[in-house]
Amino acid sequence: MSDATAEVAADPVAVPAPGDGELIERSLAAGESFAAIFDRHGLAVHRYLARRVGHSLADDLTSETFLLAFRLRARYDPSQPDARPWLFGIATNLLHRHRRTEVRQYQAFARTGVDPVAEPHAELVDRVAATAASRRLAAVLAKLPATERDVLLLVAREELSLVEVARALDIPAGTVRSRLHSARQRLRRALADLDPSTPEEH
Repeated sequence: MSDATAEVAADPVAVPAPGDGELIERSLAAGESFAAIFDRHGLAVHRYLARRVGHSLADDLTSETFLLAFRLRARYDPSQPDARPWLFGIATNLLHRHRRTEVRQYQAFARTGVDPVAEPHAELVDRVAATAASRRLAAVLAKLPATERDVLLLVAREELSLVEVARALDIPAGTVRSRLHSARQRLRRALADLDPSTPEEH
C-alpha cells in the first residue's frame, strides 16, 4: 500500500447517518429498515408514556405505538428528519384510552408524595422544594384538561417546539400556543406561593 493510499485509509470521510425520514422511506421497500427508528426513539417514547401512566402500561403502549407507526409509515413526510413528534403524537392518541389511569396516578402522587415513576416532572418544578411542589404539581396536572396536559408535557418534558407539537397532535400552532398559555396560567395560580418556574416556549 502506498503512503498516499495509507493516508486516505487512515482518515476516511465520515458518512452522515440517514435521517428518520430517509429511514422510513427506505422501510417502505425494506420493512426491516424501520427497526432503526425503534432503536433511536424507543426509549424516549417509553419514558414519555411511563411518566404518564406508569411503567407496566407503558411497555404495552410503546409496542402499540411502533406497530401503528409501522403500519402508517407510508403517510410519513420523508422531508421531516426527526420522527419524534410523529411518534409522540401516536403515543398521545393511544393514551386517550387510559386517561383515568393517568389521572389516578397524579392523584396518588399528590396524596401520598410517593412518585410512582421516579421524579417524572422534575424539570417543571425546578428551583422549588421538591416534595411540596411536586405533590402540588401532580394535583394540578390531574385537574388539567387532557388537551392542555398533552401540550404542556410535550413542550416542558419532551422539549418539542410549538411547531413540532402542532405536527404531533395534528392541530394548528395557534391552538398549541393557546393551550400552553392556559396550562401555564393554571400552574402559576396553583403554585404561586412556591414561586415555581414554568417551562419556556420554544
